[in-house]
Amino acid sequence: MTELVEPAAGPPRPRDAGAPVGPGGAPCWCDRCGESVAAGPHEACAAARALEPPRWCASCRRRMKVQVLPSGWSAVCVEHGEIRG
Repeated sequence: MTELVEPAAGPPRPRDAGAPVGPGGAPCWCDRCGESVAAGPHEACAAARALEPPRWCASCRRRMKVQVLPSGWSAVCVEHGEIRG
C-alpha cells in the first residue's frame, strides 16, 4: 500500500498553484514515464508500476529521488513530499 507523507507546512509555492490536474483532481502526468496521461494509454507503465516505484511526480512532472529497500520503497518530490510503498 502506498503512503503519502506530507511535506513540511509552509506557504504554497507559485509552481504548486499552476500544477496541471485532470478531472476530479487526477494527476496529468504518468508517474513512471513522465509523459502526459492524455497522450495515450499507459498500460505498459501500469504493469511495470505493479513491481517498481514511481520515478516522476504525477503532480508536477519532476524527477523524484527514489530509494528501494528490502522492506519497500520511498520516492521524494522536492515540491510535493514523500510517498512510500
